[in-house]
Amino acid sequence: MVWQNEIDELNRRLEMAEKMGGEPGVSRQHDNGKLTVRERIKAFADPGTFNELSALAGSSRYENNELVDFVSYPRVIGTSKINGMRVLLDGGDFTVRGGAGERGHGAKPNALKYAVQWRLPLIRLLDAVGGSVRTFEQLGRTYLPDGPGTTLAVELLDQVPVVSAVLGSVAGLPAIEACLCHFNVMVKDTSQVFAGGPPVVKAAFGYDITKEDLGDYRSQVIKGGVIDNLADTEEEAFEMIRRFLSFMPSSVWKKPERIETDDDPNRRDEELLSAIPKDPRKRYDPYKILEHVLDRDSFFEIAPHYGKARITGLARANGYPIGVMINNTNHMGGTTDGAAGEKAMRLWGLCDTFHLPVVSFVDEPGFMVGKEAQDAGIVRAGARMVIAQCRSQSPWVSFYMKQAYGVAGQTHYRPTGMYHRYAWPSGKWGSMHIEGGVSAAYRRDIAASDDPEAKRLEIEAMLNAMASPFRTAEATGGEGAHGLDIIDPRDTRAMLCDFVDMAQDMLDTQLGPPPTPYWP
Repeated sequence: MVWQNEIDELNRRLEMAEKMGGEPGVSRQHDNGKLTVRERIKAFADPGTFNELSALAGSSRYENNELVDFVSYPRVIGTSKINGMRVLLDGGDFTVRGGAGERGHGAKPNALKYAVQWRLPLIRLLDAVGGSVRTFEQLGRTYLPDGPGTTLAVELLDQVPVVSAVLGSVAGLPAIEACLCHFNVMVKDTSQVFAGGPPVVKAAFGYDITKEDLGDYRSQVIKGGVIDNLADTEEEAFEMIRRFLSFMPSSVWKKPERIETDDDPNRRDEELLSAIPKDPRKRYDPYKILEHVLDRDSFFEIAPHYGKARITGLARANGYPIGVMINNTNHMGGTTDGAAGEKAMRLWGLCDTFHLPVVSFVDEPGFMVGKEAQDAGIVRAGARMVIAQCRSQSPWVSFYMKQAYGVAGQTHYRPTGMYHRYAWPSGKWGSMHIEGGVSAAYRRDIAASDDPEAKRLEIEAMLNAMASPFRTAEATGGEGAHGLDIIDPRDTRAMLCDFVDMAQDMLDTQLGPPPTPYWP
């Protein structure tokens, strides 16, 4: 018991730190419908696994060398386990100075350096404002915003999974941290993201705006695609993060883990034989196709509210994690616009970085056309997709279900490395749609005809007769490993599972940082 007094003092200080910003700040947090940072960690981490780093950091006041007041640092950092995976948690404490860490208020370990050194996934629980002009008063000067930690934050993206959960109002650097990650989520009614909050907007442009109208889910999830997923509660946000991490390795030096499954890899669902209607005007449910092919209940959608023309996410095939994309013909006919392309490229980058095979289910009408798409830069967006697709190193398999037209159709195809493509008998493809292309390519023939409309229909019928996928299969033998196999749609799951199993040896050779840096 020699050191009992010191142990008592340690426990007293830890209790003071546990109080965070004090009862008024905690009450405000609860009144705003939010958990405190310590409540979040308790709700999120595996029970009993959180080990806090520098728990005693903060600002203190002494009288006669006796501690009389202590306010903890406005961030809680520590290691923990999430579904058994060891991670580093970095949570902002809004009850202390709005979560803003200012000079002269203690210090915490650099979470980025810790994650790099220990190769730990980093989970940010963001509920903090950015910089404050109060810092200038403390320093007695201003300073150049050189962002010494930003470079390390970017480098971390090529090494370990990084996730950001927006759990309150975040601005400035925390808003950027919300995007310097591989997956992010925000809570519907209690979180906002903005480069500068309403007071900054008022000073710059002279108008008033609420924080909700400026940066809630309507602009950040649905319109801008800044945040991937939307949760109704903080608990749901935590569950989404758990799902995302379940597909990830702990670092790029490892492969994602396979889990045991009782879902037969050779399962043949009869519904796939009728999944694509013969009438091109009839719709079908792309999610149903995923259910029939992927491991049951394994699909985790990423960014479901943005770029809806392509559905993207993570799933499993015979227990192995994979990246998945499929055209959503119920939104703009599945035509790829800039938003859908951006979402697809993020998925490819994620799979390249963390060694996941990619499966593409193709019904691609092409890139979006028209004045609005042109003004939005669809041509440059398409070029960026081609670059990203050509640089991808992930093993990649494509199932051509219906359409694959133009350069957009090409973005479902990996020209090098381990790639295979299969087609259903319902497939059609080419440089452009026959119906739209005839009027341009045969303009003079049609105009010179006694019955232009009949001539157009005659030419279309001739070309459609040549559009059989079997003719393409006959001609692709010279393309080596990237030929075309036409399959019974019911065999799709078996083909996918076999491809993913075969890809594992290739993935073993790709461990380590990706050749092309991840671009969030």
